Amino acid sequence: MIRREQLYIGGHWAPCYMLERITVLSPSTEEEIGTVPAGSQAHVDLAVAAARRAFPAWSQTPPARRGELLRAVHEGLKARAGEIANTIALEMGMPLQQALKIQAGTPIATFKMYAEMAASFAFEETVGHSHVLREPVGVVAAITPWNYPLHQTAAKVAAALAAGCTVVLKPSEVAPLNAFLLAEVMHDAGIPPGVFNLVTGYGAAVGEALVAHLDVDMVSFTGSTRAGKRIGEVAAHAIKRVSLELGGKSASVILEDADLAAAVKGTVNSCFLNSGQTCTAHTRMLVHESQYEDAAKLAVQAALAHRVGDPFDEAATLGPLASAVQRDRVREYIRIAVAEGAELLCGGIEPPVGLERGYYVQPTVLGRVRPDARVAQEEVFGPVLSILTYRDEADAVRIANHSLYGLSGAVWAGTDEHASQVARQMRTGQVEINGGSFNLKAPFGGYKQSGYGRELGRYGLEEFLEYKSLQYRR
Repeated sequence: MIRREQLYIGGHWAPCYMLERITVLSPSTEEEIGTVPAGSQAHVDLAVAAARRAFPAWSQTPPARRGELLRAVHEGLKARAGEIANTIALEMGMPLQQALKIQAGTPIATFKMYAEMAASFAFEETVGHSHVLREPVGVVAAITPWNYPLHQTAAKVAAALAAGCTVVLKPSEVAPLNAFLLAEVMHDAGIPPGVFNLVTGYGAAVGEALVAHLDVDMVSFTGSTRAGKRIGEVAAHAIKRVSLELGGKSASVILEDADLAAAVKGTVNSCFLNSGQTCTAHTRMLVHESQYEDAAKLAVQAALAHRVGDPFDEAATLGPLASAVQRDRVREYIRIAVAEGAELLCGGIEPPVGLERGYYVQPTVLGRVRPDARVAQEEVFGPVLSILTYRDEADAVRIANHSLYGLSGAVWAGTDEHASQVARQMRTGQVEINGGSFNLKAPFGGYKQSGYGRELGRYGLEEFLEYKSLQYRR
């Protein structure tokens, strides 16, 4: 049992007596594994005030010094990588070995990247008779999700601190335990009081209060499109900057000249990563109508190769979904898809054999899904792949772009050049070419209702900066 009694505000751990508790459940056993405080408006006020007090000194701290402190955070996270992976596997269900590489490894690498960037980024330049400055936007509210909790936190917090901003973090109440480890590392690394603050709580209370707070200059949010719309609405009253990374319904377009076996396997693995709880998951697999039967067989083979199990079972490649709500939601999408005419090629709404307890869903492949079907248009966020067919490349592009979202995608072809020709026509923030891997230094974000703004690399740093021009006499 992990019981957190305090919030991290103004450089110290603040006791939260008589405060409501948030219960954290294990998605694999449905048992209680910990509790954290459910913060209130008063805690938000204290945290924002601490961040506001710390901002003048932190924003004027030389970038190289900020980089040194971020490097210390990187080293602290690296030293506790095993504990981080274990905690996240416990609270949200990713298999431990994957969690060590992704859930712990990626944020560690992100802090290292921004530690280096803080010292090398051009915060000033001369343009004609003007001197142009890039200055931190101010106090940032970072509101993060449960699927990649520490990765999404690092993408916001490391970039904001490198830019010279101060931060109040509100992690998801579904998987908040890892955020306390980060706060401990921040404290031990010597991050000045008030530069980083942690307030746990529910979105309707803490999240809404942060977004509406007049002393918060910017909100950086990752989560559902529904919540993103609400954040944009509330933030608009104060004309504050907002960065939103929202949902996705990514298409993996397999062209006729592609290596079909490799493309299908790569698509299935992308779709099922983190039990499908990935905003960039390639959940729509587009194949030429003449290749449907072969692609369907390969997809079923790839799906059945995944083993669903407890995240601490070394043989498991798919863990549970993060919550009962999410499990039930995914099962309902499968039911609706079949009712709308999709072929259930494998999986389904029944729990995996022997895993009736826990929030488990079978790896599911749906065939002959219509482009306008709900399962092809709405974000399922579970291990569910939809196979759609196209007539020609123009039809494939049309289907891929027929979505409210535009976060990610993939194109598979006989050559990278051929794949790139199609990728350039897709209205989405990133496209993997023949299985290209994720790049922390490239911009991450989406078109359309997948949000606006970019994270990671120098692009993520720039989101937290304002321009100022000093005009000199000629």
